[in-house]
This record gives sequence, structure tokens and C-alpha cells, in this order.
Amino acid sequence: MSVEFRQRTPGEYARIVLKRKWLILLPTIAVAAAVAWVVFRLPDVYLSSTLIVVKPSTLPTGVVPTMADDMTRQLTAISQVVTSRSSLEPLVIKYDPYRIERLRGEPMDLMIDMMRNSINVEVNTSRNDITNGFSISYRGRDPKTTQAITSELASKYTDEQTKATMSSHTQAKDFIDRQVEDVKKEIDEIERRRLEFLQKNLPNLPSAEGSLLSQFNGLLEQKKGYNSDLGRYEDTRSSLVQHLALIKKQTQMQLEDLAKNITDPKTTLAWSQLVTQKARLEGELTTLKQQYTEKHPDVISKQKEVDNVRQEMDQMVAEWKEKIKVEQERLQNRPDLQSASVEIEIKKLDGEIKRVQAEIEVIDKQIGAANQNIDKVPGARVALDALDREYQTKKASYDLLLAQQQKISLGSAAVTQQQGEIIQVIDPANFPIVPVAPKRLLLSGMGLAAGLGLGLLLAGICEIPQLLTIQTSKDAAHYTGLPVLISLPELLTPKEVRTRPRRRRMLLAVAVVVTIVAIPALALSLKATHLFERFVM
Repeated sequence: MSVEFRQRTPGEYARIVLKRKWLILLPTIAVAAAVAWVVFRLPDVYLSSTLIVVKPSTLPTGVVPTMADDMTRQLTAISQVVTSRSSLEPLVIKYDPYRIERLRGEPMDLMIDMMRNSINVEVNTSRNDITNGFSISYRGRDPKTTQAITSELASKYTDEQTKATMSSHTQAKDFIDRQVEDVKKEIDEIERRRLEFLQKNLPNLPSAEGSLLSQFNGLLEQKKGYNSDLGRYEDTRSSLVQHLALIKKQTQMQLEDLAKNITDPKTTLAWSQLVTQKARLEGELTTLKQQYTEKHPDVISKQKEVDNVRQEMDQMVAEWKEKIKVEQERLQNRPDLQSASVEIEIKKLDGEIKRVQAEIEVIDKQIGAANQNIDKVPGARVALDALDREYQTKKASYDLLLAQQQKISLGSAAVTQQQGEIIQVIDPANFPIVPVAPKRLLLSGMGLAAGLGLGLLLAGICEIPQLLTIQTSKDAAHYTGLPVLISLPELLTPKEVRTRPRRRRMLLAVAVVVTIVAIPALALSLKATHLFERFVM
């Protein structure tokens, strides 16, 4: 069964403190004395400050922009440069503000960090009449050195600001010049592309659309006229061809009639006699063949008579055909002026038809080309509009860059001629007379508090184990839960009565000696750590 811890009364805690008074008092004295000894041997620290303001520009704000809005940003950038190692190391070497640290062999980086921590830059809040200024302060051990370092830091700030301003204007001018040059090249390239486009698409430009439509309509009308002429020529030629066919048919009929006009020998009396004679002779020949052979002289003789009659008949027909042929040749070789005239007209019409067809083919090609040019006009318009939009966009950017270039050039000229906004030292670095650190009483009080805390800690370490055991009748009643009927005081022998006070005095003497020895040892330890030196700087 667990029993909760018995709470002590303030009186009991007071008796514990009284009991352990030397354990609390001696560490307090040792720590406080050591801290006080170290603190009062610390060198004095002086503070020198200077006030820098931003001098307004003598030119309009539209020409040279102010830096009031970005003062914090500019101060941060300048502070990073001024408090860099390359800037502070020459000051450490020149003025030797940390000679003590240098003699004990501290590295340069530590001294640069100490100087960097001793520099304070903040926007002015001490003077209400200055709203665009800032102060620079430096803490050092020597008044003269502190003032000199503060002045040099102020000059570094002003120089760095001037350098940064000129550098920013130069960089801005170089940048804007490159931008202007790049945009100008882009504009020239767009103009070159536009010129090439106009040269390649001269017939297809939107400005030529009206003339293209007029040309197209004119070609259609011209083709319509040629088609009309072609139709008329073809109709005329068709009529002449028909007329020529009629003339040739009439001539053919005349030739045919010529054969009719020449007497057919078959219609003559001589032909009839020859036919009769032939029939008679053939009859006689037939009779002879029935009586004799083919080689009989009478048969052969009769056969010759028949052949002679036949030859006469064939000769009469041949002579009749020859007369017809001669007459036809005569008629055919006779010039036909009417047919020739018609054929000449047909040839002329064929020439005109070919000429008109060739003209129509040329016009068709021209119509096709004009139609292609008209079809290309929308695409050319879109491409040309795109080039114009790109040109206008680049031209607007170019005009804006030119305005910015002029403004930056004016700002750069203003900075070069000290007409722009600059920072200027108003209050030079003061010569400090009264040290601002260390706060010896405050640090000594802190040492006293630390010693007291150490003493209370030691007392607690000794007493806490006893608080967990039964020491008094109240502890017995609380932890056992039984009433205390009687309590006996501590009984000591005469020897114990004599030796106990003596032992306490001896322990106290030893503790005093330890405290006296601990004071310089603790002081030397604190001094060796340079804790307070870093704290006050």
C-alpha cells in the first residue's frame, strides 16, 4: 500500500535552509566573488555612432527614382558587403581593436566575427526630423579607435552605396541596351520577312483582291465572247460543210448523168445484129460439135467466127466505157470554182476556230491562275495580319524599352553628375567618453544569483534523500497512520556532546578554506573562457 509524500510546511523548509546555511552561503560567496573579480577587471567598452541620411535628388522623381521604399533592402545588401571579411579584415589589421585576442593567439575569423557583432545598422528612430536616414554604431575598447572605425565604416557605407548605385545603373543600362538591340534585331527580322512575303505573294495580297476579282470577271466575260465566236464559227462551218456536200453530190450526179447521155452500144442496131449473128453462129457451132470433135476444121472455123463476133461486141462495150471515162475525167479535171470557194471558206473558219480555241485555252489558264491567286488571298491576309500583329507587339515593346533606356540613361547621368539620390553623413562619428559596457553591477548580480542557485542545488542534493525517510514524529504518524504516543529526544554521550561541535567547526573551517581557494580558481576559469568578454562586446 503506497502512501503519498508528506508536504512540508514553510517553517520546516526554513529550518532546512538554516540547517544548511553554510552549504548555501559559501558557494554563493565563491561564485559571486569570482564573477565580481572577473567583471570588474573587464575593459571598458565604448560606443560610437554616426547618422547617415538619404539626400533627395535635385531631379524630378519621374527621371530618377528614389530609394526610400527599398531602403531596408539596400541597407541589407550594403551591410553584407561592408561587413564581409574582405572589408573588415583591413580594419582589424589597421586599428588592432582586438589586441588582447590577437596576443593570446585567437584566429582572425574570431576577431572578424567579434567586429561584425559589434557593428549595428538600423533605420533612424531617434530624430523625428529625419525619416530617410539610418545610424551606424560600433562598440570598441578604445574611444579613439572606436571613433575611427565608426567613421571608416560610415565612409565605406557611403562609398559602397555610390558604387552600388553606379554599378546598378551601369548594369541596368547595359541590360536595357542589350534588350533594345535584341528587340531591334527582331523587328528588322520581322520587316525582312514581311518584305519577302510581299514580294513572293504580290499577286495574292489583300490589297490586290479587288483587281483580282475585276480581272477574273473580265476574263470570264472575254471567254464568254470567245465561246460565242467559236459557236458562230462552228455553226458557219457546219453550214458550209453541208453546202460543200451538196455541191459534190450534184457533181457526182452530173457524172452519173454523163454515162446516161452517151449511147449504150447495147441499144444500137449493130449490137442487135451482132447478138443475132452470135446466136446463129453459136447454134451452128453446137450442131457441128454434135457431129464433129473439137479439133475438126469446121468446128475450129465456126469457133473463130463466134469469137470474132464476141470480140466485136466486147470492143463496142470497151469503146463505150472509154468514152464515158474520158468524159468523166474531163469533167473531173475541170475546175469546180464553187466547191473550191466553199473549201476555202471552211479552211478560213478552221483557222479562226483554232485561233479562238487557243485564245480560250490561254484565257482558261489565266482564269485558273487568277482563281488560285484569289484563293490564296485569305491565307495571305491571315499570314500578313500575323506578321503585322507580331510587328506591332515588338514595336510596342521596342518603344517601351526606348523610354526605359532614356530614363535609365538620364538616371545614370544624374548619378555621375551627383544629381541623383545619394547618402550623406549628417552626424559624424562621436568621440565616446562614458563607457556603455560592461554593466558590472548587473553582471555581479547575475553572479550572485548563480552562486545562490548553486548553493540551493547543493543543499537540495543533501536534503532530498532525507525528505524521503522518517525524520520526525510527524513523518512517523503520516507514513504509519498510527498516533504517536511518546517521542524521545536524541540522547548523546558526554564525549559526543564535546566532539560534535568541534567536528562541525572543523568542517566549516575546511569549507571556508575551500571557498577561499575556489574563488581565484573559478575566477581564472571564467577569465580563461572569455565568457564575459564576448558577452559585453
